[in-house]
Amino acid sequence: MTTLDTPQSLRTDAEHALQAASDHLIGLRSPEGWWKGELQTNVTMDAEDLLLRQFLGIRTEQETAEAARWIRSEQRADGTWANFHGGPADLSTTIEAYTALRLAGDPPDAEHMRAAAKQVLTMGGIEASRVFTRIWLALFGEWSWRDLPVMPPEIMFLPSWFPLNIYDWACWARQTIVPLTVVTAHRPVRELPFGLPELRSGRAPRRAVRGGWAAVFGALDKGLHRYERRPSPNLRRAALRRAVDWIVARQEADGSWGGIQPPWVYSIIALHLSGYRLDHPVMRGAIGGLDRFTIRDQRGRRVEACQSPVWDTALAVNALLDAGTPADHPAVAGAADWLLREEVTTAGDWAVRRPGLAPGGWAFEFDNDGYPDTDDTAEVVLALRRLARPDARPAIERGVRWLTGMASGDGGFAAFDADNDRTLCTKLPFCDFGAVIDPPSADVTAHVVEALAKESPHAPALRRAVVWLLKAQEADGSWFGRWGANHVYGTGAVVPALVAAGVRRGHPSLRRAVGWLERHQNDDGGWGEDLRSYREPVWVGRGASTASQTAWALLALLAAGERSPSVDRGVRWLVERQRQDGTWDEPYFTGTGFPGDFYINYHLYRLVFPISALGRYLRREPAGQGPS
Repeated sequence: MTTLDTPQSLRTDAEHALQAASDHLIGLRSPEGWWKGELQTNVTMDAEDLLLRQFLGIRTEQETAEAARWIRSEQRADGTWANFHGGPADLSTTIEAYTALRLAGDPPDAEHMRAAAKQVLTMGGIEASRVFTRIWLALFGEWSWRDLPVMPPEIMFLPSWFPLNIYDWACWARQTIVPLTVVTAHRPVRELPFGLPELRSGRAPRRAVRGGWAAVFGALDKGLHRYERRPSPNLRRAALRRAVDWIVARQEADGSWGGIQPPWVYSIIALHLSGYRLDHPVMRGAIGGLDRFTIRDQRGRRVEACQSPVWDTALAVNALLDAGTPADHPAVAGAADWLLREEVTTAGDWAVRRPGLAPGGWAFEFDNDGYPDTDDTAEVVLALRRLARPDARPAIERGVRWLTGMASGDGGFAAFDADNDRTLCTKLPFCDFGAVIDPPSADVTAHVVEALAKESPHAPALRRAVVWLLKAQEADGSWFGRWGANHVYGTGAVVPALVAAGVRRGHPSLRRAVGWLERHQNDDGGWGEDLRSYREPVWVGRGASTASQTAWALLALLAAGERSPSVDRGVRWLVERQRQDGTWDEPYFTGTGFPGDFYINYHLYRLVFPISALGRYLRREPAGQGPS
């Protein structure tokens, strides 16, 4: 806190900041009642979109020029592209961006292209890129299908109890793997108007360290390669038919698969190779649906990897209620109406592991009924219950029942499936990028605990989840954040949840969490954690201060009953860095898709979480009240 601050002056400034932020948030609501901030990722989305269109023969000059402008704008001074703002160079992202710019007509001897190619070679060339990048290159003859790991479509016949069946994979991974089995079985090659010899290092691809599971799966891959040369014709035809039927059955109403880019583009290619014409209703819906995920502005054309309207809307409602907005305010009431219409009432893949569980809950996307998730469901339940609307009670009760039934065997909660924790999938040579299973995580479990604590405080599932969280605490006092960056996110979610569930604020676990947060507060008063913390422990709790991460830390400290200078300094950081329009700048990515590999900048995080933090700060309990 600055020397000019007094408790009252800080409070007054916080009230003004909160009002401006709330007004700005209300102004962003759509006429239909939802909020949706941009979900920004990296340029592989845009590069792969151009490659998809090239493969299908539908790429236009305008789309190409607009996408290339965006891709160029994201290139760094050294010629590379990163996976997140301020992050290290990423080889595969740079290769895909370079290839897209070649499609756009950028000559290889242009300065920015020479710089990129030089860096690609320094990092090992195409030979060192991830499997998924080499699959894209194989589609155009720039890599041999023979030199890729094999994932045969015959895996469709593995029963759900057998290791490596498709339901052992996380929902996003299984939706990607199934179409890829079709693509790799066909091994198509379409020509590019250029080659990429300038990106080849001439060195052999990296080989996994031999021994253990690497040796086992290396031998399995060799056997699959031999089978792939002469597969059983009848079995292969049946497997491909089953895979294609599985894909078609899971297309969402908006034309997507799971509302996310990887399974979407691979499903389009798989169906195209299986004889689906571009004018077939399934293909028309799939290709046309991509427009809804496309953003155009002065920087060019970019594609969102997915969209988060249900998540954003629930967060916005909770934030406005934290700010003191009346429950009958038109923005809040209209959002509640929209959320009630978005309830998922049909079974999805989650029912494979929970066949007797009645459907309920909410998904992340506009049209993602096949894959509701516990995280969104918990946040929506928290929002709807605060409105005390009788018409919301049935949906809340169905959501709570579904949440309770989605507990994993160890008591924790994963995002999309229960007991999706068989690590054998992660050992396959195919899996060198992104999380492929969906085990319980601290942040998701915390959100479910908070919802159950409000709605079902005596449920055995709640007690087991609290125990799970206490056991999951890191040795340093923090919690790992699976879906947000990182330990600041995890700790910011868990502390309020444990307090809501009745854990005393003086409990040693909460005291250690408070100590961790206070030790990792930046000198400027804010909090930040670099995404490199997922792989490099030196970054845990360290990074440039951001509005969303500062808010997460404050939410934890406030829930723990802290009235320390750390809280006031964090609030002052938010107040002083607020923009005139009421929001905050936040170029840093604070969302996580795949820890260590894929990250997200949720553009609404910089607004909703500070509103919640400021609102709870201004409405916190008087000193000496509340559980100790």
